[in-house]
Amino acid sequence: MPSKGDKKLFLLDAMALIYRAHFAFSKTPRINSKGLNTGIMLGFTNTLLEVLDKEKPTHIAVAFDTKAPTFRHKQFEAYKANRQEQPEDIEVGTPWVKRIVQAFNIPVLEMDGYEADDIIGTLAKKAERTSFEVYMMTPDKDYGQIVEDHIFLYKPAFMGNGVEILGPKEVCAKWDIEHVDQVRDILGLMGDAVDNIPGIPGIGEKTAVKLLKEFGSVEGLIQNVDQLKGKQKENVENFAQQGILSKELATIDINVPIEFDEVALRYDGPHEDQLKAIFAELEFRTLTQRVFGEKIKKPQARPSEQLGLFSTPEVAVTEEELLPEEPLAPVLQEYDSILTTANDYHKVEGEDAILELISYLEIQDEFCFDSETTSINPNEAELVGLSFSYVPGEAFYVPFPADQKQASRQLELFRSLFENEKISKIGQNIKYDMLVLMNYGIKVKGQLYDTMLAHYLIEPEGKHSMDWLAQQYLNYRPVSIESLIGKKGKGQGNMRDVDVDDVVQYAAEDADVTLKLKQKFDPIIKRNGLAKLFFEVENPLIEVLAEMEFEGVRIDTGSLAELSGILESESKEIEKRVYELAGVRFNLSSPKQLGDVLFEKLKLDPKAKKTKTGQYATGEEVLSKLAGEHEIADAILEYREMVKLKSTYVDALPTMINPKTGRVHTTYNQFVAATGRLSSINPNLQNIPIRTARGREIRKAFVPRDENHVILSADYSQIELRLMAAFSQDASMLEAFQEGKDIHAATAAKIFKVSLDDVNSDMRRKAKTANFGIIYGISAFGLSQRLNISRTEAKEIIDAYFTEFPAVKTYMDNSIEKARKDEYVETILGRRRYLRDINSRNMTMRGFAERNAINAPLQGSAADLIKVAMIDVHRWLKKENLKSKMILQVHDELVFDAHKDEVEILKRQIPYLMTHAVKLPVPLEVEVGTGKDWLEAH
Repeated sequence: MPSKGDKKLFLLDAMALIYRAHFAFSKTPRINSKGLNTGIMLGFTNTLLEVLDKEKPTHIAVAFDTKAPTFRHKQFEAYKANRQEQPEDIEVGTPWVKRIVQAFNIPVLEMDGYEADDIIGTLAKKAERTSFEVYMMTPDKDYGQIVEDHIFLYKPAFMGNGVEILGPKEVCAKWDIEHVDQVRDILGLMGDAVDNIPGIPGIGEKTAVKLLKEFGSVEGLIQNVDQLKGKQKENVENFAQQGILSKELATIDINVPIEFDEVALRYDGPHEDQLKAIFAELEFRTLTQRVFGEKIKKPQARPSEQLGLFSTPEVAVTEEELLPEEPLAPVLQEYDSILTTANDYHKVEGEDAILELISYLEIQDEFCFDSETTSINPNEAELVGLSFSYVPGEAFYVPFPADQKQASRQLELFRSLFENEKISKIGQNIKYDMLVLMNYGIKVKGQLYDTMLAHYLIEPEGKHSMDWLAQQYLNYRPVSIESLIGKKGKGQGNMRDVDVDDVVQYAAEDADVTLKLKQKFDPIIKRNGLAKLFFEVENPLIEVLAEMEFEGVRIDTGSLAELSGILESESKEIEKRVYELAGVRFNLSSPKQLGDVLFEKLKLDPKAKKTKTGQYATGEEVLSKLAGEHEIADAILEYREMVKLKSTYVDALPTMINPKTGRVHTTYNQFVAATGRLSSINPNLQNIPIRTARGREIRKAFVPRDENHVILSADYSQIELRLMAAFSQDASMLEAFQEGKDIHAATAAKIFKVSLDDVNSDMRRKAKTANFGIIYGISAFGLSQRLNISRTEAKEIIDAYFTEFPAVKTYMDNSIEKARKDEYVETILGRRRYLRDINSRNMTMRGFAERNAINAPLQGSAADLIKVAMIDVHRWLKKENLKSKMILQVHDELVFDAHKDEVEILKRQIPYLMTHAVKLPVPLEVEVGTGKDWLEAH
């Protein structure tokens, strides 16, 4: 079996495995002394242990279905409608299984609107693209459709049958098909009685396989129906759309909006105390001994806990009887390491030795450095040591004293080296190391080279950690940080706790490996035409972001406290109003109680949809459709917004203030979003709400540093629409922007065929939604949902749009065609977004890639533009020696701590630099505002 490395991910389909355990114990239930049927819990746990003990995954997660309806229920109301009511032992056992999974310290994955197989399919594809071997553990045959060379269907042992591991070859052989995507076609033709997928009448599995051999797909069969005869021809003609729908219902969605978080999925062992407590409660004595080497006493049943008349004694099935057979295991990649590779790593101590090292570093054109510290937060970190490398295979580690005054004095020896602008500095996530040094008063100058950023440009959607890059590009496995300071968690130490001689090898290796990666990436960067973007935009931006993070932003805690009180009071008032409108008090946070009130008592919607458990759906989508017509729906939505604002933002922001600086220091990430956009964490500035009045008030808390400063905001106007005009060269769109017209009103005039003066607010609203939606590939259905209009009207708007802006349609079509040829698209500065699914036979995957082919160049070019602007503005501020500081970047907006004496020059020069960052055939516009806080300035 082929292997991509040592990253091995198991994704378990919880409900499929729970049902499997249910059927295993259906004739011989396992009842404990309390009368609880524990068969499902025991069966699932044994299956989980089989994986952990014998397959030894490095990463693992368990996906559950939720009770909310999915997109399949919306497509086909009868989806899964024939399923019998869930057996009682499954209803009781499922929460126990979740507790067991969590006690094993394994993530539980679930998302309303999607089934477990959609979550697993999405993560499997994302993990495979980042060089994981992925095993989808389930007895469900549907998963065969997404199997690839490094994604396997892992069918656990059951009822005497051994483990089955199916790759593409095995899936195709099992179904007698040419490629795995045809699994969807088989299910579309024959249907699936379990899920109530209808299929086409008269077609079973054998007939489906025969028809696929001749026509290739459901669509191919329908297109060639004239070649069929008799009843089969009649059925295909009459039930063609049902066949296509069935195929869609059977298609696993691999575009679920869920992030693949490698760190969160890494398996580090169970929470022992939690797991022991659960095993004791369930009376799993054999499992306790097997897992922990401990025995627990068999409890004596009290009279009130005697088994019932029809109960089966506990001894009916033993825990050992469920142990699966030995599975097949893939061959793991062998990597070089510090133990198998010749290297020359040195510890450098004492001022004379340090000065000698510095003298060698000062005559280099470039060197690599890395810092060892006490914290991953640079604002809290104390320096433990510095490592350097300028020749592959050789590196030096300089330990620093724990006493901070002594450490500062020793670091002062390096000042001239780090501030030498003629020497290039290389690092892996070098911004972190720069911030650590900035906190000691030293600024790193000269050209920067970040290997993490280099790989981000080479492979935007890949992993960028040094360990992973070393394995992929150098066939080398570095020393694990956990081998020195322990596993993540409360008990983890820091580098100061480690013997210095052990740190030497680890730290020197980091610098050496990073230097080797730089030499690997250099030719790839140049070959892919990324040198200009890398050296003139991404690397120079590091200094800009480091200084912004170092500066931070002042937060008015009093303003937040006041807002928190207002939100608390308003949410209680809204809650009271909901009860008055409902005519009854109930738990507003309970979906079941809310559903009963809205649809049983108030009867707001006679066609209200229910979840699989029989309770009414009360999600945001449901309430939004009722809003406007029913006051109570508006009130509930408003209540939920208040509660979320208070907990997520208003009460959280004060906890992020750094006690040393009294400011919030967000962290900007350059290598997360594949589009090239910056992201930020702690806090996530991109998610601060602006659409509602109360949401916007959070910006009031972002204030200038003192009474001599104000907040200044500079925001690009409609940047992506202007880029679309520039790229498509659509005459109507270019004219609107060049003449300074309201683009949404101008669009409305075109598509509704009225004069500009006759455009009303409703027309403009629809045109605005169309403007932004269409360039993101929105469908008639999507537009109808956003505008709350019929699908027919939405289609008419889209058709009119492309009639009036034909060059936009041509550009979109050409973008897709070029992407099909190259399998990537590029931004205005050559940033690439790879679209490996653009030629996929899977319609869902291909459609997603096609939308990215249109949108990625727009989003990516907007990212290029603001990054260049940030560099230009930063350099101008430094050149003019201004007191004002750039402190925030959010979407298309830059925010400044503006000194009052400099406001007028900033208002003139910042828009000029932003609008001239990149030359375009369409004018760019920047809106500038100032105020006593961010809200007033924006």
